[in-house]
Amino acid sequence: MSKPNSFRYFRTSPEVIRLAVMMYVRFPLSLRNVEDLLHERGIDVSHESVRFWWMRFGPLFASDIRKTRVQRMRAYSNWQWHLDEVFVKINGETYYMWRAVDHEGEVLEALVTKRRDCKAALKFLRKLMKRYGRPEQIVTDKLRSYGAAMKEIGNADRQQTGRWLNNRADNSHLPFRRRERAMSRFRRMRNLQKFAAVHSSVFNHFNQERSLSSRHIFKRNSAVALAEWRGLCAA
Repeated sequence: MSKPNSFRYFRTSPEVIRLAVMMYVRFPLSLRNVEDLLHERGIDVSHESVRFWWMRFGPLFASDIRKTRVQRMRAYSNWQWHLDEVFVKINGETYYMWRAVDHEGEVLEALVTKRRDCKAALKFLRKLMKRYGRPEQIVTDKLRSYGAAMKEIGNADRQQTGRWLNNRADNSHLPFRRRERAMSRFRRMRNLQKFAAVHSSVFNHFNQERSLSSRHIFKRNSAVALAEWRGLCAA
């Protein structure tokens, strides 16, 4: 059975939609910035179209990326996880976005909650382990919610805490913070969770660890990632 065409009822070409979604999610650009950049390329679309496209196709693209990466990540990502949480303001209220990355900086999961207690930490850990299994080590900060959740699921002996041990998780928040400023923050918790999931997958797809490879290898890997992106959701 052939795969259904996700772009069937859209007059705009799939190439333009993929380009607009990639520019908006990957780079710290506003909707009107993307509209202006597309206009310079001779593509006349409204910023509202860009908004609709990322809301409609962003989760589909992220799902395609995860399907091809989750099995490979299972094989090597369970050595060490880095967990951290960051606060996000939504209409003046404080929410918390929990994030897990592996030892190479791949974003494993992102979850938004209203509280930063044991219940929220337990929900995050269970969701994470349901997809990737149990890791050998879990590095966290000294938040007590982690310790309580670890004891309940039987991972207390695998937890590590230290002042500088969790820099990998702290640095993983920086791309999201740049996007948050460009978007003038968020309006709803549901939209925050949706964007965090899409942004994490897109970041994983294009993250080539530039400082760890030569320019030739980096350019080759980037070209491969871009070619794979252009084939997402293809019929």
